[in-house]
Amino acid sequence: MFSSSMRSTLIALTASAVTASASGLTLSVAGSDATDASKFVVSAKLTNNGKETLKLLNEPNSLLSKFATNSFGISNAAGKSPAFNGVKVKFSPELAAKSNDDSLFTIIEPGKSVTIDHNLGSAYNFTSTGEDAYTVQPRTVFTLVDADGKVSSIKADVEEAASKVTAKLSGVLSVARKTGHSKRAYEGCSDDQQSTLVEAAKAAQGLAEESSSYLTDNTASTDRYASWFGEYTDDRHSTVSEHFSKMLDHPYADYTFDCSTCDEPSTYAYVYPDDDTTIYLCEVFWSTTTTGTDSRAGTLIHESSHFNSIGGTDDHVYGQDGAGDLASSDPDTAIDNADNHEYFAENTPAQD
Repeated sequence: MFSSSMRSTLIALTASAVTASASGLTLSVAGSDATDASKFVVSAKLTNNGKETLKLLNEPNSLLSKFATNSFGISNAAGKSPAFNGVKVKFSPELAAKSNDDSLFTIIEPGKSVTIDHNLGSAYNFTSTGEDAYTVQPRTVFTLVDADGKVSSIKADVEEAASKVTAKLSGVLSVARKTGHSKRAYEGCSDDQQSTLVEAAKAAQGLAEESSSYLTDNTASTDRYASWFGEYTDDRHSTVSEHFSKMLDHPYADYTFDCSTCDEPSTYAYVYPDDDTTIYLCEVFWSTTTTGTDSRAGTLIHESSHFNSIGGTDDHVYGQDGAGDLASSDPDTAIDNADNHEYFAENTPAQD
């Protein structure tokens, strides 16, 4: 056990072993020595102990992604967690699975391993929790792609490791990053992209206004509501209504759009949830349509729902099928899922 004095100067990283029994995939994590949170690096090692080669998708919320997403559970001795200040990403697993871009996949042959490093300081702000002993547990879900390009989730089993790694925290508790802009600006956007964004922002504003009005006018279950948010309750309806109402307080014409920082394939956009000024556009955003399913307007709805000042939603599942299943099986999570907000607003195919 750590004494209270040791907790004030050390981060203890509890390495976890994760076993995906059906696939033979195992995961171990280890922490490196660190002098401050900006250098708090965790290495995730994936090993294929099975007999089949595994093709895994580098999905943004998994440990295989280079995005600074919320892929770890972190808590100190008092059970408190550092604030997440990384990114939330709109991504299409279906598009990625059909791609010939090798950068979208991690392929592990039987008996082989891959190791991915994550700097926790770039995704989490330890200022509020301070210097302490922390337990770090990795996200245990991975996306497997079969020979036909179909995706399935691997739910990993977690086993407590026998060893514990410590890292000294003595300096920076949060990593500074530039955020915040005034009203509408374009960062690295061409004239054509700016014109496209004017149309997308106008369409997104229309979707948000229509969705907010619809929820105000319909205070009982409807086919449209049930499809994307599941079983009706007054509390859940109120939560979703509040999200769309707050979208109207942040007009899409006032956002800053950054076209210069993301060239990730199969990715639409991302945001920093604590910075409600800027939306970062990625490759798929430019190739989709202004309206319709997974549209540019819908993407802006999706991303704005992530902002803490609006809905603070997460990406629990991606895609219409996943969002529909989530609404049926877990309405409480559906009202916290960004794609469910997007598909409700896009309303394609149309429902009353």
